[in-house]
This record gives sequence, C-alpha cells and structure tokens, in this order.
Amino acid sequence: MSSTDVRTDESSADSSPPGITGGPLARFGARMAGNFKWVVTAWLVVIIGLGAFAPSVFGSLAGAGWQSNGSESVQVRELAQEHFGGNSSAAIQVVVHSDTEQVTDPAVAAVISEVTDILAADSRISEVIAPKPGMSISADGHTGILIGGANGTTDEMVKAVDDLKGDLTAASTDSIEVYPTGASALWSDFNKANHDAMIKAEIISWPVTLAIMVLAFGSLVAAGLPLLLTLAGLVASAGGLVLLNEITPISVWAMNFAMMFALALGIDYALFLVVRFRDALRKTIDTGRIDPQRAVAETMDTAGKAVLLSGLTVLISLSAVLLVPAPAVRTMAVGIMLAVVFVLAATLTLLPAVLGKLGPKVNAGSLPYAKRQVHRSPKFASWGQLLHKHPWPFAIGSLLILVALSIPALGLKVAMPSISVVPEDAPVRQGYELVQAQMGEGAPGMLQIIAPTSEAEQTAQIAASVNGVSMVTPPMPAMDGSDFVMLQAIPNVDPSDPALETTLDALRAELPEGAIVGGAPAENLDLQTALNEYLPIVVSVILVLGFLLLLIALQAPLIALLGTVVSLLSTGAAFGVAKLIFQDGHGSSLLGFTPQGFLNGWGPVFFFAMIFAIAMDYTVFLLSSVKEHYENTGDPHGSQVDGMAHSGRVIFAAAAVMIAVFFSFALAEPLPPKEMGIILGVAVLLDAILIRLVLLPVLLRLTGHAAWWSPAWLRAVLPKIGFSHS
Repeated sequence: MSSTDVRTDESSADSSPPGITGGPLARFGARMAGNFKWVVTAWLVVIIGLGAFAPSVFGSLAGAGWQSNGSESVQVRELAQEHFGGNSSAAIQVVVHSDTEQVTDPAVAAVISEVTDILAADSRISEVIAPKPGMSISADGHTGILIGGANGTTDEMVKAVDDLKGDLTAASTDSIEVYPTGASALWSDFNKANHDAMIKAEIISWPVTLAIMVLAFGSLVAAGLPLLLTLAGLVASAGGLVLLNEITPISVWAMNFAMMFALALGIDYALFLVVRFRDALRKTIDTGRIDPQRAVAETMDTAGKAVLLSGLTVLISLSAVLLVPAPAVRTMAVGIMLAVVFVLAATLTLLPAVLGKLGPKVNAGSLPYAKRQVHRSPKFASWGQLLHKHPWPFAIGSLLILVALSIPALGLKVAMPSISVVPEDAPVRQGYELVQAQMGEGAPGMLQIIAPTSEAEQTAQIAASVNGVSMVTPPMPAMDGSDFVMLQAIPNVDPSDPALETTLDALRAELPEGAIVGGAPAENLDLQTALNEYLPIVVSVILVLGFLLLLIALQAPLIALLGTVVSLLSTGAAFGVAKLIFQDGHGSSLLGFTPQGFLNGWGPVFFFAMIFAIAMDYTVFLLSSVKEHYENTGDPHGSQVDGMAHSGRVIFAAAAVMIAVFFSFALAEPLPPKEMGIILGVAVLLDAILIRLVLLPVLLRLTGHAAWWSPAWLRAVLPKIGFSHS
C-alpha cells in the first residue's frame, strides 16, 4: 500500500466521530481523543494549580506520627506534655559533653546557658529543664542533658528540631560537644537521610527507566509519553498532599512512597495502553484509513478496562492499611493512593487525548527493529505453546522455588527501627551513643512512669525491683500542681533490644493500678503490638476484596480464586528473601548495611499491601488479555497462548521498569528505603517471571474451560464486564 492510499481522519481533533463501537470506556476514550484542547487545558489547570504547592511538599509534610492511637504510651505522652512542662517523649533532648570539664565548670555552664536561650526562644518549647544531678547528669559529671519541653504535636516537635539543630550544634566549642537527641531528633535526622536517599534513587531510576522504555517501545515518542504522564500525576499528587496536610497531618513518608510507587505503576499503565493503541492504529492503517480515535476507542475498551480494574485493585489493597491505628502508616497509604488516583486519571484521560492527537506520530523516532515489531509477540506465543505442551514440569519447578523461598518467612522477626537506621555522622546518633557511653546502655531509652501522688513511693519501689530496670529517678511532682508524679525508669538494655518488651510488660503488670508507663521505647513497642494485631485483619481484608474485584472483572470464580492465591506466593517468597537478607544478614556487606536482626515493624503490613497490589496488577493484565481472546473464540488453549503473546512483552517490560525503580533504592544509605526497594524489587521479579509468565498460564492450561466457567446465578448477579472489542 502506498502512502497516498492512506489518509488521516482530520475530524478526529474536534469531536467524537459517530459509530464508535464498544462499551462506555470506548466512548469515553474517543471523547477524550476528540477534545484534545479541552483535556490538555483541564490538566494544565490541575498541574499548575496543584504544582504551585508541590515544591514545598517535603518541608510541609509531617515528620512523626509513629504511634498507636489510644495506647498507654500515648496517654503518658499527653499527660507529660500537659502537666510536666512538656517533658514527654516528643521533647528535645540536648546532650552537652566535655572530656576535660564538668557540667558545673564555667565553660560548660556557658554553653548550657546558650543552649537554654536557643530553646527558650522557640514557641514550640514549653519549659527548658536544666541538667539535674542523679537524673540527667552522668556519674562523672562530664555529660548533662537539657530537656526542651514539647509545646506542640509530635510533628511540630520534629520540625522544631529541623529548625533548631543547626544553632544547637553550632554552640559546640573545641572542647565541648552539643548534640540534639531523643525521638523528635531521631525522626528529624532520619527523615532528612531518607529524603536524600529517595531523591538520589529517583535521579538514578529515571534514565534507567527511559532506556528500558525505549527498548520496549522502540520509539522515542512512545517511550517518553509514560514518563511525562507519570510526572504530571506526581506533580498533582505532591500538591494535593500539601493541601491535604492542612486538614490532617500527612507523613513525609507518604510522598516518598508515592514517588516510587506512582512512577512504577504509572509507567505500567501507560505502557499497556500505548502498546495496545499502536496495534489498534495499525489495524486502521490496514483498512486504508488512519483513524486515531477509533484506535483509542478500541484501546480503552480493552487495555483501558484492564488498567482501570488494576488501579482499583491497587487502591483497594492499600485502603486496608487504613485500618491500622497509626497515623504515619495510614498517611503513607493515603499518599500512595492519592498518587495512584492522579496517575490513573492521567492515564485514562490525558493519555487517550494525546494518543488521539499524535496518531501515527506516536511511532516517531523509531529504532530500526521497532518497525518489524508487532503486538502479538512470536517469542511469547512460542513460550505459551511450550507451557501448554509441558505444564507439569514448569508448575512443579516454579512452585518448588517459590515455596523454598517462602519458608524462611516463617522465622521473620519484626521491630521498630533502631538508631542504626540513621547515618553514623548524624547528630542524633552521636548524641545517642554519647549518652549510652556516659550513662548506661538503656539511658537513651528511658521509660516514663506517671502515677497519682498518693502512689509515688509504692510506684518507685516496685519499679526499682522489676527485672531489667537499672535505675529509677526520684518522683518529680507535676509542674502545674496537679496530682501526678513522674518517674524515669532506665532499662539495662539498648532501646532496640527485644528484652525491653519483657521489662515494659513487667512494669505494667506489677505497678499500682493508677500508674501508667510510656516513653519513646514504649511508644515503639505499643505501635509494634498494634501492627502485629492488625496484620491478619489487613491481610484478610486485602485477600477478600482482591478476590471479589477479580471475580467481578473476570466473571469466573475459579480463575479469580487462583489469581488471588498465587499472588500470595510471590508475597511469601519476597518476605522469605527479606528475612535472609535483613534479619540474617546474607549479602549485607555487598548491599552496604549492618543487619538489625529484624525487619522494620511496618514492613509486613505495608509491604504486603504493596506487593499484593503489584501482583494483582500483573494478574489483571494477563488474565484480561486471555479473557479477551476467550470471549472471541471460546478456545482455552488458543486463548492462553494468544493472551501470553499479546501481554507477555508488556508484562516483561513493565516488570523490568518496576525492578529498575525499586532496586535503585537498594543504593540508599538509610535501611528502611533499602528494605523497601529490595523487598518490592524481589517481589516483582519473582511474580513476573515465576507466576505471571509460568505458573498462572500453566494453571489456565490445566483448568481449561473450567477456568472461565461461571454459574448462571452468579452471572445474573455480577455486572456485565467483557474485554473483547466489537
């Protein structure tokens, strides 16, 4: 066919052409393609409007929120803040130390006075409590701790450390060291280290991602589209988080996770649509009339439907995390969900409009091999035939690998992060280690006990007798004259030692009924308890909702059940690998970290939701493609092969993008982003290769027509959803 035999439908730029076939998404996509100017204008308004707030996202978002709402430790913090001059777990502790002089010497006293003035000048500090002998001065007199009482929320106190730590450390002299420490300082330094690591990883992952996209698409324009659309979604979500933070505090981690997750998912969604659009456009060229709008309509009616369902699956999986009564964990989920909503909206509105406008220009800048590339991959078709001929060896082999990797997960231990998650040169870590060296192993993690005045002596005696407590400070009366006293119980172990939980439980069990125990270590332990308690609930909700969504999408109970169950295998295997690396330390020297002996406490709840969401993402991509061919032919064999032939390359490329994005975080110095990147990267690697491209197609082969069978009563109840385009 010569170029003169093919003409473009010029009307496509103005309105939706009559006669568009397919469902609501097909008509919606055609409308987006026919109203390019309006769609782009609307998105420019959104991006500019929300983007104006985006640059302040990391400075605006909250830094703390790592607590279990309603727990005993939170009650202690609130009472300490109200009645004891803000001497709570959120207070700023400032360590002043000299090797040559004592706290009472003039030079050190002058530094303490300067630190006091710096703290007192900030409205977020209520009372400045000077170092006191027997309580906050070391036995040799060379180290003292000032307390800047909290007069704000935990988030405000983290920001106070952000603002003050430069001036505080600048008060040091040649012979006197000054370090802000405590829980608020820990989150301040950790958030900074984490933010720097995230930015570094993003800088690395974007060019790698672009290279993978160029290889996958074979076209510079087609490869650049997903990145530009994902960037639009990220800018909008960043601004949205800043505005949402004005209503309720949002953890800065929300944006960190959103940046990574939205980049990976956004590219996946755009990849799926662009590949399908190029195939649909090729069909219109074969008819002698280039019709981008009809190509968009077909794309949205098939791949668009899969993307929408995939996005809903991700949102449903993450919504289960909202059940956990921990603000930081909840807002991390909210951040990702908001980013997914914007990226999904851009994929389903802006991308069809741009594709409709570009038409054949989507292939501009094509590499030589791309001109021979067709949507139906012969290589993946051959792979599908091989799986069909020899299902059992592949099924058994993949199952053995996944089960073997999952077994270590049975011994997984979790705990809240220790001081080792911040860099060694961070002020909070230097202050922490100095306090330990001068005042004892458990001194940085003092437990706070608040009791009625009438029970003060009894509380002190019992607390001192509890195994694991090395010292108890004298009862301190409330500063506002209320009927409370505060005692500090110093454990004999590091705050991250598992033995501290036994000591905390013993204190709570043996102290008088009116006494309650808190402090930063207790808050961590109470949060860990809540995370452990809610894990089975979150997992159950995710599995049930995931199954129901697959059932609605695929209209077939057996394959919906199998798709849900096999997603658990990659999740279990990823946690098994996490146990071997982060708990046992295998490969730690290569990855550049010191193992804590456990996985960070939010990992099981949060990473389960994220891994399952990704796994279901690929499940929808594969099964929707197979279902489309089954609806057209009714042949389970041909549908399995054709489904793999049409989706295999996309799944492979999408997995490569995700792995590149996630593994870039393995280069981070702080341990939590390193954990996140490696665990999610391993999960995607295992899921894409062993499950979506091996086990699930084999299960389709073994179940045949039964995979797509549905009882009449169920078909009558479920909404009618099909993936074929007519």
